[in-house]
Formats: sequence, structure tokens, C-alpha cells
Amino acid sequence: MEPTEVLPIVAILSIVTVEFGGHALLRFITTDRDRLGALRERFFRAGHAHAGVLLVLSLVYLLYLPRAGFTDGLEWLCGAALLAGVLAQSGGFFLHLGVGEEGRGSYGTALTRTGALLLAAALIALAAGLIRAA
Repeated sequence: MEPTEVLPIVAILSIVTVEFGGHALLRFITTDRDRLGALRERFFRAGHAHAGVLLVLSLVYLLYLPRAGFTDGLEWLCGAALLAGVLAQSGGFFLHLGVGEEGRGSYGTALTRTGALLLAAALIALAAGLIRAA
């Protein structure tokens, strides 16, 4: 199968996890309000929001990827970098929620930054491919 056939399936199925996270967040802020605390609630919200928005971005990205004229290998690399970036950036917020402290960096914040770099690389690669193909 082509990367632009497989990767959108991964992204769409990942949105189901975001929906589950939304359900969990709703439960925390309505019935278990004191369970998370302010810091953890902020990072839960940030991770949840980033995951949802970035997965929708990935669906748009994967629609444009074939227009860049990349080889299958490069399409796999770009698509995998994008989805890994989504997972790393949003996942870093959740990791910080578990191990981080107020006002201090953690493995979670480092993971979030790494995800941002992966996303930027994938987006720049797509933009360059689209410019070259135009």
C-alpha cells in the first residue's frame, strides 16, 4: 500500500484516542475536579488540544503529500516524521503531567520540543516539494 493510503488511516484511528481523552478530561473537570490539580489540568488540556489539532493538520498534510512528487520512500519518511511529531509534541504534555513540576523542564517538555522539530521538518519538506513541483 502507498504511504498516502496507510498514514491517513493511522491518523483517523488516532483521533479516536483524542475523543477518549476528551471524555476523560470532561470527567476530570466535572466530577473529579480536585483529582488533577491546576498544573496537571493545564497540561492535560494542552496535550489534548495539540493532539486534536495536529491530527487534523496531518489529514490535510497527507492530502497534499502526493502533489509534492516525492518517491514512496520520501513520502513514508515525511508522513512518519509528521505523525511522530504529533505524537511527541502532544505526548510530551502528558509526560510532563506525570513527571513534571511547576516552572521546571522535564522529559515531557523535551519531548514536546522534539515533536515540534519533527513537525517543522515535515512541513518544510512538504512546502519545498510543493514549490519544486509547481
